[in-house]
Amino acid sequence: MLIRLFDVLFALLGLILGSPVLALLWLIGMWDTGSPLYRQQRVGRNQQLFVLVKFRTMRPDTASVATHLADASAITPFGRILRRSKLDELPQLWNVLKGEMSLVGPRPCLFNQEALMVERAERGVFDVRPGITGLAQVQGIDMSTPRLLAETDEQMIKTLTLFKYFKYILLTALGKGAGDRVQGSEGLR
Repeated sequence: MLIRLFDVLFALLGLILGSPVLALLWLIGMWDTGSPLYRQQRVGRNQQLFVLVKFRTMRPDTASVATHLADASAITPFGRILRRSKLDELPQLWNVLKGEMSLVGPRPCLFNQEALMVERAERGVFDVRPGITGLAQVQGIDMSTPRLLAETDEQMIKTLTLFKYFKYILLTALGKGAGDRVQGSEGLR
């Protein structure tokens, strides 16, 4: 209950205080791709689908697949900056405010990531809200390793305290973790 309170407070503050940055990134995104926001159906708490919102980092004609299956050539120059700085995640504060996500939790997967969904269902990962960041993200574990990711998500859920909640947020803000890998992107991060 306390974590949800912090989620709402920080998401609201982030959206209000960050509105000039959000507006600037939106304008640059309009120039970069003509479509600065990216919406994608993801699997949330209790396996309910919701629409995740991010700043677009890839060309609009890129196939909607898991990031590790996308090709690095689809990432725009501005998208590289957004990914490195993790600013592409800022619009998800709206998902947090709506109650579809938490600041800290397992990253929401796509409905067609069957191996990951099975692993997560077996471990009770879908019992909690997905998050913008978490233990797997700060450790650099992405969706290309479904079992390891689900095991790490389970570990985080079982040991999550208010201290760790703030720790994962701080580590993410300080740049810990590389984010989801993109094929051929080793030099792009």
